[in-house]
Amino acid sequence: MSTLTQQHCEACRADAPKVSKQEQVELQREIPGWEIIAEGNEQQLKRVFSFRDFAAALVFTNKVAELAESENHHPALLLEYGKVTVRWWTHKIGGLHRNDFIMAARTDQLAS
Repeated sequence: MSTLTQQHCEACRADAPKVSKQEQVELQREIPGWEIIAEGNEQQLKRVFSFRDFAAALVFTNKVAELAESENHHPALLLEYGKVTVRWWTHKIGGLHRNDFIMAARTDQLAS
């Protein structure tokens, strides 16, 4: 089990440091299946989850939304028939924070 799944988000400030390249490499090992993408000037974690139908995808989307609310850290969610695209990044710092990797790991846990 990933140690990230057992962690919670810390309150993030606008001056919080982004994860370094080395930290990204280490943390990404714990969340296989997630890719680091560039959206404009911001790095984000992205993963597409597949489901048998819209209803199953909706149930998963709602679980992710509940998790996001409980941690006060919110992703971009795209719900489609049979799939959900999830993107995590920290809006305040315009990039990736450890919190994003924690939430990615916890999202994987919801999908399993």
